[in-house]
Amino acid sequence: MRSFPQWLMVAWACALLAPAWAAEDSAKHKEKNLESKAESAEEAALIKPKQVTTEGSVSIEGHALNYKAVAGTIILTGKDEKKEDPTASIFYTAYFKRDVDSGKRPLTFLYNGGPGSSTVWLHMGAFGPKRVITLDDQHTPAAPYKLANNDYSLLDASDLVFIDAPGAGFSRLLAVEKDKEKQEAKLKERGKEFYGVDQDARAFAQFISKFLSQYGRWNSPKYLFGESYGTTRSAVLANMLETEQSVDLNGVILLSQILCFSNDADVPQFNPGVDQAYALALPTYAATAWYHHKLPNQAKELKPFLAEVEQFALTDYTVALAAGSTLEPARKAAIAQKLHEYTGLPVAYIDKANLRVYAGEFEKTLQDDSDLTTGRLDGRFSGPNMDPLDRDAQYDPQSAAISSAYVSAFNDYVRRQLKYGDDQAFHVFGDVQPWNWQHQPPGANAPFPISTNVMPDLAVAMKYNPQLHVLLTGGYYDLATPYFAAVFEMRHLPIPAKLQANIEYAFYESGHMVYAHEESLKKIHDDVAGFIGKTDNHGH
Repeated sequence: MRSFPQWLMVAWACALLAPAWAAEDSAKHKEKNLESKAESAEEAALIKPKQVTTEGSVSIEGHALNYKAVAGTIILTGKDEKKEDPTASIFYTAYFKRDVDSGKRPLTFLYNGGPGSSTVWLHMGAFGPKRVITLDDQHTPAAPYKLANNDYSLLDASDLVFIDAPGAGFSRLLAVEKDKEKQEAKLKERGKEFYGVDQDARAFAQFISKFLSQYGRWNSPKYLFGESYGTTRSAVLANMLETEQSVDLNGVILLSQILCFSNDADVPQFNPGVDQAYALALPTYAATAWYHHKLPNQAKELKPFLAEVEQFALTDYTVALAAGSTLEPARKAAIAQKLHEYTGLPVAYIDKANLRVYAGEFEKTLQDDSDLTTGRLDGRFSGPNMDPLDRDAQYDPQSAAISSAYVSAFNDYVRRQLKYGDDQAFHVFGDVQPWNWQHQPPGANAPFPISTNVMPDLAVAMKYNPQLHVLLTGGYYDLATPYFAAVFEMRHLPIPAKLQANIEYAFYESGHMVYAHEESLKKIHDDVAGFIGKTDNHGH
């Protein structure tokens, strides 16, 4: 072999390493520049990405699984990254199965909704390796709370990334300024870059792109799992990833869906002339009344009863609502009687409401004879009326019953076991108001002055990638996002008929947070794991 002078070998090695050294020096230089511009030590710490790694094990339905957990942040930047302008620090907790080929293992990004909610709910209640134990449909007693092995963690089917939305959890908006007043003004403006339908989705798209690069997961099967407003986000995000970043998704899992806000059962009274929400909420009213034994003719089984109510909602009830003031008195009386049979509400009350009872009224009125308010997120829950004379519910008994357990358990878990956040406050909900609800549908030149509707976004994503599969899940007792409204939305997606075969449905005898009911948690785990197994393209 030909030998080279030692000095030449050193020079050659230096030449090869120079680009890496230069890049590292450049990154350090940028970091120092930003730190020097930061107003405080806390701000300087936030602009640096952070990762804390721990290890653990979980037993999932009797099978042990070892994992690596990373609690950390990814820094988002403006459109021109050369300007060294970090815009947000996004907190995530990632769980990776150990001793496997991670490049081919499915990867699921999970987030709650709000908008402005942290992802404490899905993390501690559904699919993380630890689960907080709460009572099934009663108020969980105060601390200490029990944190248990999660027998139904989704780690057996996919690596998991729980993401806190900008401004929520440990995620923070950033404004690097020395001057305090300038920083506060910049932060106020910064909110406009994140707090809106399209702005929020773009932030998540950037986060996902950076995460895939940082962890070398571009070739992994990819899934989105959103709950509540997280389903709205998923529709916009799926379209952005598919059409703008050429990131094909294997699947989108939607829990407690709302894509068209004209179907929001909480506020149809402010949208007269658009009566669809009343009809689509009726099956959930019926399910909740059935659960509390408030029906004059109690059906033996829930599902056949709901099929009957769904048929009535789309036919006789919808026609009666559409008639408006031309509805004949006898016909109105007949519809009111049928609504009484399906909801348990008094006929006189239904007649006075002109056949239109919105969710807040139903929650307040269903158990009024017992001075109880019915749960919004989960109609199985009940709590004392705040004021018996109120027209509608003034609080949600389910939120009151379980929120402390989730928040307390996570704050303890993230600090003790994940070793993150000792010096930071965890914001369960971010201050995201005012939220920009204007949305620019695909193909439109500007946002439309109508209620937010992201059905076109999901439809475009499915047409752009005809192999994209969707799993719609929800609870029969969810009064916040009624299950039949979600079914209606999927049936009306502007997609070819053959793409409807890409949509699967699974509903459970639980509420908005399906996983708060252990039997339903087991079922949704099995359904989602099965969905991932069918669509990850291994062996297909």
